[in-house]
Amino acid sequence: MTDLTPLNRVPAPRDTELSDAAWQLIDEATPANTRRAYREEWARFTTWCTQQQRTPLPATGETLAEYASHLATRTDPKPLAPSSIGKALAAITKAHETAGHPVDRRGAREVLRGYRKRYAKAGGTTHKAPALTLTALRAMVATLDPDTLVGVRDRAVIVLGFAMGARRSEIAALNLTDLEPHPEGLQVTVRLSKTDKDGRGRIVAVPYGSNLATCPVRAVEQWRTALAHHGRQDGPLFVRVDRHGRLGHVATGRGDSDGRITGETVANIIRRAAEAAGLDAAAAYSGHSLRRGFATAAYAAPDADLVRIARHGGWKEGSAALFGYLEEVDRWRKNPAAGIGL
Repeated sequence: MTDLTPLNRVPAPRDTELSDAAWQLIDEATPANTRRAYREEWARFTTWCTQQQRTPLPATGETLAEYASHLATRTDPKPLAPSSIGKALAAITKAHETAGHPVDRRGAREVLRGYRKRYAKAGGTTHKAPALTLTALRAMVATLDPDTLVGVRDRAVIVLGFAMGARRSEIAALNLTDLEPHPEGLQVTVRLSKTDKDGRGRIVAVPYGSNLATCPVRAVEQWRTALAHHGRQDGPLFVRVDRHGRLGHVATGRGDSDGRITGETVANIIRRAAEAAGLDAAAAYSGHSLRRGFATAAYAAPDADLVRIARHGGWKEGSAALFGYLEEVDRWRKNPAAGIGL
């Protein structure tokens, strides 16, 4: 027998154990906002299972299909969109995968497919955040008071987010050290994003704007100057500002201790500015409006480069979401029914 001869031994008890440190890293592999949403969906599922005397983990394929049916027939306060049911099923699947249990989703998928058809026949539509146009962007920025910390911060959030085509989570996650001055503007390092599962990061070049009011470089510089005046040289780029003008102040038990804003704060900033500007459907504007707005504005430019747009905004190659945004531009610009003699 050599040293390489396999031995027929019973696995040691610890072979199936994971340390707390390993579990923490596994947990951190999923973005914080996603983890929070998954926890909420899992709590709803386990509550339903208790009421129905079913086992949540491991759940059978029949239990998952019944839960999907339960969500599809919910009408209080209003019927769920198919995408919401899909997110609930994703959360349940993630819980099973993490616990090492297989899950049979075939029945649930068929339930969801049938519900999508029923939802469409009933006139249901997927609600999308409206794309922010440059005209709307200027109107929103004009409502912000440049003499207040909130006004300076919100302007920087809106115009930088638009110029980067960034997700709201990416805006909230920026640190001061992620910004590097460049002769032509700013280089911004996005360390983590939805499509960058391994955290490789990407660098986004943000050029100076031609309009002083909406120039992202100048807006960020004004905000950084305000932060430095209050002794903040590092840490989060965008922090909370309370009604007393205190930077980064966190109410007891709420928010990160460093005062960093959240993705939801970014959405609220955009919504408030849209409402102040009197934009149509202002309440529907969200953090995603910046991303959609950038994509459509960049694609409508004379020298549009689809590859560069995708890389700039961190879309995957062949992204269906990006192509959906661009279709809004091409729907009329390259309409196949135009010019055929009708």
